[in-house]
Amino acid sequence: MHREPHLTNAALFARREAAIPRGVGHSHQIFIARGENAEIWDVEGRRFVDFAGGIAVLNTGHRHPAVIQAVKDQLDKYTHTCFQVLPYEPYVELAERINAKAPGDFAKKTLFLTTGSEAVENAIKIARAATGRSGVICFSGGYHGRTLLTLAMTGKVVPYKTGFGPFPAEVFHATFPNALHGVTVDDSIASVEAIFKNDIEAKRVAAIIIEPVQGEGGFTVAPPEMLQRLRALCDLHGILMICDEVQTGAGRTGTWFAVEQSGVAPDLITMAKSMAGGFPIAAVVGRAEVMDAAAPGGLGGTYAGSPIACAAALAVLDVFDQENLLQRSRDVGERLTAALKAMAAHHACIGDVRGMGAMVAIELFKNGDVKQPDADLAKRITAEATARGLILLTCGTYGNVIRILVPLTASDALLDEGLGLMAACFDAVA
Repeated sequence: MHREPHLTNAALFARREAAIPRGVGHSHQIFIARGENAEIWDVEGRRFVDFAGGIAVLNTGHRHPAVIQAVKDQLDKYTHTCFQVLPYEPYVELAERINAKAPGDFAKKTLFLTTGSEAVENAIKIARAATGRSGVICFSGGYHGRTLLTLAMTGKVVPYKTGFGPFPAEVFHATFPNALHGVTVDDSIASVEAIFKNDIEAKRVAAIIIEPVQGEGGFTVAPPEMLQRLRALCDLHGILMICDEVQTGAGRTGTWFAVEQSGVAPDLITMAKSMAGGFPIAAVVGRAEVMDAAAPGGLGGTYAGSPIACAAALAVLDVFDQENLLQRSRDVGERLTAALKAMAAHHACIGDVRGMGAMVAIELFKNGDVKQPDADLAKRITAEATARGLILLTCGTYGNVIRILVPLTASDALLDEGLGLMAACFDAVA
């Protein structure tokens, strides 16, 4: 295919609008030409500091040399067989290593898939097979994917669910705790109990699924008490507890799984995004007897756990060990939080700075009033950041949260550069 020798963002976006459905949205109208660690260059040659990380996919940065080398080595061997047809050792090794990392003093098994939505759907399939029950309880503000089942589970209508219903039945939403907005752990647990009274009896609920830190929901952290009490509630009623760690997993929060910091061992954990440094893979890891509930042939997928992605994921695990990236995540988080709190001291619109490890966000309000979320300001700040050479993302139920998912491999100098650009944005816009 003939490509223009001197591409521009505007010209490419015009081609995009003619060829691609409008439902595929964009945070930025910038076309990347090259990425290196925590920096990208667009097709016009302009450099940007990347505080988005492909939405938590690039914990090890753009094109980490060890990940790229592992993929090149695998390309020279074989690229695809479908694991259900001809299995291969990298899948087995990766499962062994993920099993060893998952919390809980019990035997575990791991299934690999391709996307986070697939991981969540398969976790529900496994939970239903293991319990013989059908009901699923999720939480307000949660995000679990874009398939019809995971959309039913997602606790945010616009833009994800608009126009796509009806959704699968027997999916119910409890209230996620949020101290900033006065929602306590007691309130949240009471909302689960209310579902048992008003919507579905506990003995028909297969699973309760929760994000230890809500991703799209605004980086709201579930207090350890919440996860502990949810574990006890599940045990009381024979319900399986699932932690959705698609965004938090692979070391983003300072431990490989965020739930580890609560002392809780879920029955099942889903993960994806940053497992393989930019190559598509997802996983469900959990109790061996639960994972074995599905009959042979009931789980899998044509590309699920591809050899290329497995090789990349194994390299990511090695990089975390060799570069001590779990500690680096905690250090990055402290640096980000300190700088953002300093900004908040000068700008009343920043009503909260929160997160876990290097998963950090700020929430914006009009005049500092937590009852007036300011999505417009969040949009203006991210636009100003783009103009200054910084890539940021918004999130949250009201779109008023700015989140940071910078690669953990970013240098302190680059972190400070990006934070300086953020501060300049607030000085200019807020």
